[in-house]
Amino acid sequence: MEKLRIVFMGTPEFAVGILDTIVKNNYDVVGVITAADKPAGRGQKIKYSAVKEYALENNLNLLQPTNLKDESFLADLKDLNANLQVVVAFRMLPEVVWRMPKFGTFNLHASLLPNYRGAAPINWAIINGEAKTGVTTFFIDDKIDTGAMILSKETPISTTESAGILHDRLMTIGSDAVIETLSLIANEKATTTIQVDDLDIKTAYKLNKENCKINFTKSGIEIYNLIRGLSPYPSAWCFIKDNNEEWNVKIYEAKLTSDTHNLAIGSLVTTKKEIKIAVADGFLEILSLQFPGKKRMKSFELLNGITFSADAKAL
Repeated sequence: MEKLRIVFMGTPEFAVGILDTIVKNNYDVVGVITAADKPAGRGQKIKYSAVKEYALENNLNLLQPTNLKDESFLADLKDLNANLQVVVAFRMLPEVVWRMPKFGTFNLHASLLPNYRGAAPINWAIINGEAKTGVTTFFIDDKIDTGAMILSKETPISTTESAGILHDRLMTIGSDAVIETLSLIANEKATTTIQVDDLDIKTAYKLNKENCKINFTKSGIEIYNLIRGLSPYPSAWCFIKDNNEEWNVKIYEAKLTSDTHNLAIGSLVTTKKEIKIAVADGFLEILSLQFPGKKRMKSFELLNGITFSADAKAL
C-alpha cells in the first residue's frame, strides 16, 4: 500500500473543517493551495482566506496561484510530488492540474450529486424545501461537479434549519466522507459510479442580489424557505416602505403562520414587540433583521426605536 501524499485545495471555512480532519488523522499533507489574498471591507484591508489562516497556523506548505496554468505554479506543484489531490470549495481546475497526481484528484461537494451541482448547494437545498441532502466525493473531470462518484452520505434537513446550521453539519459529515474516501483510495478499494443526467436534476445557481430578494407574491412556505436558506449569509432581503421612507432590509429569521386575512400582500402588522408581514396564505413573523446602518437585531429591539404606520409595506 503506497502512502498518500496529499495536496489540499480549498478557500472558505467549510474547507478548513475538512483539512483539519485530514491533518488530525495523520495524513501527509505536502501542500495547500488557496485563493490569492484580496482586499475586503470598507478599509480594503488585505484578507486571508480561511484555509490560508489554517495553513499558516499549522505550518503547512502554502501556494496561492493567481493563474492555475502558470508554468512556475505548475512546476512548484509538481515538485511537491503528491500522489493525490483533494478539493473542497475551490475553483475549476485545468486538466493539467487535476490529471497530475497518480491517484487523481477528488472533490467533496455538499449535495447528493447529480443534484445541486454548482456554487451554492447548501442554500438551494433549503430554498427548494428539500427533506434531505448530503455530501458526495467524486473524481474531477473537465466539467463542473460531473465526475465519477466515489461515495455519498445522506442527512435529513429539518424544517427549521438554516443554511448556517446545515453548513456546519455537512462540514462534519463531509469530513467523515473524505476520510473514508482517502482510506478507500489508499487501500485501492475505491469504486466509482458514473453520474446520470436527467431532466429533473436541480442546479445550485450562484447567489446574487436578484435571487436573494424576497418576492411576497409567492407562498408563505416559499418565502420562509428562502429566508432560512440564505441565513446568515448572504441573507434574504426586501424593501420596507413607510410614508416617504424606504429601507433595504435583510431578514435572517422568520416564523410562518397559516391564516386567512383581507390585507394587501406585504402589509406590515406591528405591535410593540412583533413585526408580521401579510403573505398570500398567512403571516410571516419576522424574528431578526437588519436595517441599513444598524447591526442585526431582534424585531422587538428594532421596535424600541421605530414605529411603523398602518400603511407600512414590505416590497
